[in-house]
Amino acid sequence: MRLQANEKHACALNGRLVNSSFTNHRAATRESQRAGRHTMRRETLSKVPGSAIGAERMVRAKGSMPGLTDERKQAAEKQIVDVMTEVDYDTKEYPVEIVVQKYLDGRAEDENELFIPDYQRDFAWDARRQSRFIESVIVGLPVPYVFVADTSDEPGKVGGRLEIVDGSQRIRTLAAFIQGDLRLEGLEKLSELNGFCFTDLVPSRQRRFSRRTIRMIELTEKANEEVRRDIFERINTGSEELNDMEKRRGIHKGPFVDFLTECAKHPLFDRLAPLSASAIKRREREEFILRFFAYLDRYQDFEHDVSEFLDGYIKSNQPNFDRARMYGEYSGMLEFAGKHFPDGFRKGPTHKRVFRIRFEALAVGTALALREKPNLVPASTNWLRSEEFRQLTTSDASNSRVKVVRRIEYVRNKLLD
Repeated sequence: MRLQANEKHACALNGRLVNSSFTNHRAATRESQRAGRHTMRRETLSKVPGSAIGAERMVRAKGSMPGLTDERKQAAEKQIVDVMTEVDYDTKEYPVEIVVQKYLDGRAEDENELFIPDYQRDFAWDARRQSRFIESVIVGLPVPYVFVADTSDEPGKVGGRLEIVDGSQRIRTLAAFIQGDLRLEGLEKLSELNGFCFTDLVPSRQRRFSRRTIRMIELTEKANEEVRRDIFERINTGSEELNDMEKRRGIHKGPFVDFLTECAKHPLFDRLAPLSASAIKRREREEFILRFFAYLDRYQDFEHDVSEFLDGYIKSNQPNFDRARMYGEYSGMLEFAGKHFPDGFRKGPTHKRVFRIRFEALAVGTALALREKPNLVPASTNWLRSEEFRQLTTSDASNSRVKVVRRIEYVRNKLLD
């Protein structure tokens, strides 16, 4: 096959992969040895005589299972050995043009060497996310490994094909860009490339892009479909992607982001807008508070992209912001809500979850009303349970500029009536 001739571009490194942990055995051994040295060092420092006895005491001190017998340990070890499956693999690097060629050639006939199995999801990345990935490849940033597996030969089917276990979104993005189906957008580092497709790059840059290499871990034909699906599940559930606010803390680190964290500790916030422990850990409080300030100051400038709107607001406030004024308005809004909204920002007394859209409308509308009447005492808050307000704060209104303005001003006007 013509594609196989290009495999001279690949450089292979043989190894072993354990699908239960996907770690190299020798690396694990070295890690174990290092851990052993650390244990010995700690025992020496604590002056516990006898390395074996000291290590045993340390294990017990860390709280081993009560009543754990040697028989139970051996049974557990046997189960590990029985379940563990070793799979041969190679680590390779292919130029982008070869990866795309292997994916595209023969795809219509389902004979492409590099193919996407049925258990993989559809092409889910939007144009902005695809563009960011292409930007990373252009500037030479490292990108994650692509996992592929050599499928076993079956009667009536093309043998030696590579099933994409993880990385289909990246490979499809590369193919879309080189084919001219992707026009770059939303780039910040390479903003001059916004609107470009592949052929708009100067010829020398096209060649350099095509030579960029993609690293692959290629499982041999010993990896059956069950093993491949297991690897796919473990890769995609082994870590949780950062949400927007967690990313902002890393990208826009500075005094304004620290200020949002300070605001999140206000004692009234947790009572009026209770969130789960996991949501708090993932900075959902800071997300709510950022939305409050951004919409309070610029809700009439909002277009449709919430993430872009919030990122822009952080950037504009990062160098200088009026801390005293902003904290005063935030605290005053919470005090007003605590006094006049019976259920805080929740939909009712039995509701445990606070929706972002409802919080935005109530918090921003309240702050706007207090700007006009600092000593405001509302005539009524019965509208909080009205059908009109419910419709204004349903989830389908989140990215509509007209509805953002309408729901915020609805609250402001009701409080001022």
